Order: sequence, then structure tokens, then C-alpha cells
Amino acid sequence: MASPSLFDGVIFDLDGTLVDTLGDFEAALNRMLRGMARAPITRAEIEPLVGKGSEHLVAEVLKRQPPTGEPTHTMGPGYVQMAALTAYQRHYRAINGQHAQPYEGAGALLHKLHADGVALACVTNKPLAFARDLLERKNMLAPFAHVFGGDSFARKKPDPLPLLNACEALGSAPARTLMVGDSSNDVAAARAAGLPVVLMAYGYNHGADPQTAGADAVLADMAALSQWWTAAAGAL
Repeated sequence: MASPSLFDGVIFDLDGTLVDTLGDFEAALNRMLRGMARAPITRAEIEPLVGKGSEHLVAEVLKRQPPTGEPTHTMGPGYVQMAALTAYQRHYRAINGQHAQPYEGAGALLHKLHADGVALACVTNKPLAFARDLLERKNMLAPFAHVFGGDSFARKKPDPLPLLNACEALGSAPARTLMVGDSSNDVAAARAAGLPVVLMAYGYNHGADPQTAGADAVLADMAALSQWWTAAAGAL
């Protein structure tokens, strides 16, 4: 990785950017659905729903997976969603990281950036406790000066608030802080906050082509990110 002359800080998304967590989502959601007498959901069906926080994920899954029999209660949809979210979070906590794999080169890149003196933050819509536990279990927590989850601020991405707060925590101006994500959520938040942004092509992006999201670049892998950084710094 080149000398960090172009950017003072880098903000990374988590799910679909640093770690492939679809296996964890599949395990936790299907435990939740089984407990509610609903049909299971596949990994392919889950992928376009990831990235907007646990509340959105659970609500969308419930829409797609109706009860397989007559309801056993008379409670309204708000109660059902709250109960489902509670169950999902309990199951996710129990399996966090067991079915997830870091993308190739992600951990090494984080440690290299940290060693080079680049200030790093992780900003994800995943609940903070789950994010920190996952990063720690995958040996990816130490390089980050700050980790912020979907419950860290009043608003989640694509609102710019989390990125602006992360820049403030890092002490880096938005224009000199790179956002690395995998979805249009990351692009929208970065554009509104004034950050340059690149997307990883292997991520989730709500099932859409990342090339259409409007990022400064769409990169194939972490090696390509390193090369992009070097080329951008050389263009100064």
C-alpha cells in the first residue's frame, strides 16, 4: 500500500465489504422462522435484503415468509415483528461469525493500513455489539480506531450522519477520508457527507449491479483496492 498522502483516513463497511456474512444471516433467520412456524429462506433470497439494518432485514423476511399454518395468536403485526426481531437477535448473537468468512486479503489490508499510520473506522448498519464481536473473532478489530454500528447514532446509512461522525472521531476531513463499501447505501451516505467512495464488486448491493451505484470506482478485490490507492496517490 502506498504512502497515505491522498487520504488521512479510511472508513470501511462490514457486511459484504470485509466479511461475507450471508451464512450467519441464513442460520439466524431460519432459526427465527422455524420458531415462528414459517418456511425457511434461502441465502440467495437473503442477499438483496442485507445492508439496511436488522429491523429492515427482519421486516422484509417476514413479508416473504408467511406462516405455514393458522396463526397461534391474535397479536398485530407490530407485536409479531418485535417478537421476531428479539428472536433473530438472540439467535444471531449465538452464532455470530460461525458461518462467516473474511474476504481474501481483507484482514491483511487492514493491518497494513494501520501499520502505515492510516486512521481506520468501521461504519456498519449491523448492531454495534454484533459488529465488534464479529471483527474480534475474525482478528480484524485491532486495526480500527473506531467501530460504529447501526445503533450508534440517531440515523443509519444512507444518511450521512454516521460517516460525518466517523470523520470527526478520526480527525480527518471528509474530502480526505475514503469510504469503502459494497452498496448504494454506502455511495449515498458518502456523497451526502462529501467523501470519495469505492465499492467492492463481490458485495451484496441489495441485488443490484454495483456499477450503477455511482461510486468513484468498483473494484474486484482487496488487491485491486491497494492498486487503486497507489494509482490515485501517484496522480497527485
